[in-house]
Amino acid sequence: MVKIKHIAIATQDPDKTAKFYIEVFGLREIAKINSPGALGYHLTDGDINLAILKFKNDQTAGVPEGKEYTGLHHIGFEVDKLADTEKRLAAAGAPIRDDINEALGLRKGLPAHINVEVKYSAPDGVIIDVSETGWAGTARHPR
Repeated sequence: MVKIKHIAIATQDPDKTAKFYIEVFGLREIAKINSPGALGYHLTDGDINLAILKFKNDQTAGVPEGKEYTGLHHIGFEVDKLADTEKRLAAAGAPIRDDINEALGLRKGLPAHINVEVKYSAPDGVIIDVSETGWAGTARHPR
């Protein structure tokens, strides 16, 4: 069964944005992010992982506006079998985003663990994450 389990918002002020979602909606902070590609937070409502991201470079942002982009950045789907979903994505003409996957070091022989996904583009250009392992703070991986 496929479930939406991850949403990412790009922002230029991750502290202010995270504080907003924590104070207004009661989301919990489950992790701070400071990776080579982005800094920010992972928040949760107990079912969905919400990433608040300030991208450090244009390559990991993967959008025409580059690291300056703000707004909804991508949506993550937890799937039962990644290989089956990848076949359906290919049949639908959804291109894999190797540019972003390579910039983030995804699929480089990493062991399967939470928060590992493969990025694609939907027909409208929205970036899609597809993961068998899911995201921290979701029902499958509560923290």
